[in-house]
Amino acid sequence: MALRAVTHPLPGPKAPMTLCSMTGFARADGMTAGYRWAWEIRSVNGKGLDLRLRLPPGFDRLDPLVRERCAKYLTRGNIQSTLTLTSDAPGSRVTINEEVLGEILTAMKRVSGKIDAQPPTLDGILAIRGVVETTEGEIDEETRAALDVEILKSLDVALTDLVGMRAREGDAIGTVLGARLSEIARLARAAEGSPARAPEAIRTRLAEQIAVLLDASPALDPDRLHQEAVLLATRADIREEIDRLDAHVAAATELLTEGGPVGRRLDFLAQEFSRETNTLCAKVNDRPLTAIGLELKAVVDQLREQIQNLE
Repeated sequence: MALRAVTHPLPGPKAPMTLCSMTGFARADGMTAGYRWAWEIRSVNGKGLDLRLRLPPGFDRLDPLVRERCAKYLTRGNIQSTLTLTSDAPGSRVTINEEVLGEILTAMKRVSGKIDAQPPTLDGILAIRGVVETTEGEIDEETRAALDVEILKSLDVALTDLVGMRAREGDAIGTVLGARLSEIARLARAAEGSPARAPEAIRTRLAEQIAVLLDASPALDPDRLHQEAVLLATRADIREEIDRLDAHVAAATELLTEGGPVGRRLDFLAQEFSRETNTLCAKVNDRPLTAIGLELKAVVDQLREQIQNLE
């Protein structure tokens, strides 16, 4: 049966400059023509957009419309959207599907002696999908289409509220991320200015390490000794790691300013932060620099943990 609700324009997506969390909850109620309903939408973190719908019997026709609307508002998150509906319209009644109930009871009896669990309760059995069916009185196509329109309008309200809640939490997360990026930049400056990076300090450490090599092998070939010295000097240089950390801070700050669904890109940058920090820690053999590296690792872990919440 054709539905007029299909022809109504879909609402626009959330503002592209908004930084959003992936967690939130919203509820919207409505009523018309003897029907009362409520939408409840829950959202948690997810790698993509995973939408799970629960619609009352007889309203499966709304499934593609609901999915289309949700995709217009949201780009990431595990979304559970539930529509509950009651009717005061004449002719509506509640019945028990005896066939489904019998199959469920038979299955319960078959497994009852095999698992250690509490016996099922009546309300639990009746809550199983398909056991209780609501038979509505016959309504004409025009009334059905009008009902669908009003139900979808309530869904728009719930989705708008959900986006607003996710945006408020996203704004708070953005503030935290900005503070973490500032801390990473500060620690990078501390590592850059560490006395252990001074040429004299590096020469002293190289001389000590070369002396160890000579003690281990007095007949060490001069060319081999030169190669070892170059290798030790390269390992002691953390200039490249500091430069990359600075570049990543600038890129992450730009993404936070850009807003929108930047969670995946920020997560990639968080991995790069972690890689550079691990390399820096592996290179240094000075106690103060090691302490800076370990603090960097802690801040980067905090940064990545918060980024996991962003759309």
